[in-house]
Amino acid sequence: MEKTIFEITKMDCPSEEHLIRMKLDGIPCIANLDFDIPNRKLTVFHSGQIDQIERSVSELNLGGKKISTEQVKEVRFEDNADQKKVLWTILGINFAFFIIEMISGFVSKSMGLVADSLDMLADSFVYGISLFAVGGTLIMKSRVAKLAGYFQITLAIIGFIEVLRRFLGVAKLPDFSTMIIVSIFALIANGICLYLLLKSKNKEEAHMKASMIFTSNDVIINLGVIIAAILVNGFKSNKPDLIIGTIVFVLVIQGAVRILKLGK
Repeated sequence: MEKTIFEITKMDCPSEEHLIRMKLDGIPCIANLDFDIPNRKLTVFHSGQIDQIERSVSELNLGGKKISTEQVKEVRFEDNADQKKVLWTILGINFAFFIIEMISGFVSKSMGLVADSLDMLADSFVYGISLFAVGGTLIMKSRVAKLAGYFQITLAIIGFIEVLRRFLGVAKLPDFSTMIIVSIFALIANGICLYLLLKSKNKEEAHMKASMIFTSNDVIINLGVIIAAILVNGFKSNKPDLIIGTIVFVLVIQGAVRILKLGK
């Protein structure tokens, strides 16, 4: 067996990892992939020629460059059952709060909550594409990724239009108390996700560390919505809610673009 290390200069989040996994899926000589996202390194354990792997990595246009290849003894790879169980749980929590925040956002007239619900949906897509389609064909994975990406972009564009309408028109103030209460529960949910990641046997793996960063960003967004709610109440203006909604919608579209890359 051989071990080849690649430097992937544009790999900085789980989306790029999933993109690489899908691209290399189906290459029979690959035994295992080991991602080091913080250091932008990919280690491929394989048998046979590296040419096809190197070509596939290069085609992704993520700045992939082979650093080294060396012979290694047979390696026993750890079972990822615990990791998958944790990620499935996190996916469920994120999708549940997508529904809760979407409904609460419409009821309370808060674009901040609506946008945060789409961010939760984006996280569900990222985890779901890599977990739900495991073992499926590349065509199926590509279709799922494209459907998820376009659906997410469509929702974000509708959100932008609604934000613009409220900026230009006269809109009622969002219910700041609903914003705060729902965001606090979402904060607790993301805290539970972080706890599950920290408790996982695989918590030291780069993928799980990246997932922690992913969830930590969600915590920051939750705090942003809470601050916006306080400003809405203090200034009696819907502008803070619209501003935080716009910021999160931008993040959602960036995530959707990454998801669409999985469908190429």
